[in-house]
Amino acid sequence: MKRTHLLHSDLSHVIASLGHGDMLVLGDAGLPIPEGPRRIDLAVARGIPRLTDVLDAVLSEMEVEHLVIAQEALDPGDGLPFWFPRSLGITPQTLTHEAFKQRSAAARAIVRTGECTPYANIILVAGVRF
Repeated sequence: MKRTHLLHSDLSHVIASLGHGDMLVLGDAGLPIPEGPRRIDLAVARGIPRLTDVLDAVLSEMEVEHLVIAQEALDPGDGLPFWFPRSLGITPQTLTHEAFKQRSAAARAIVRTGECTPYANIILVAGVRF
């Protein structure tokens, strides 16, 4: 059994196979998944699992260079949405939701969560540790 936080074997395998600049998308329950990227469906029920839970597990294993979110996800009050990983200290690139969906088509994999918050989708771009 693995000693790290992330236990899902398919998701762990995708992260291990990412190269510099490869994209992994974490999406809400409604994000369309085009043909092409590998689909990892974790959604069990509305809100299960939450995007934040999956994001925390993925970030425990993935080196992230930059992030992309939809402009529509931005909070008019304080900017970033509640689910955004502020602890990384990375300012996200923003795109329209339509452009976000188009960019997602080039991802290595798209992970569907049970999140039902509108626009709760994030593209993680792999970095390197050296």
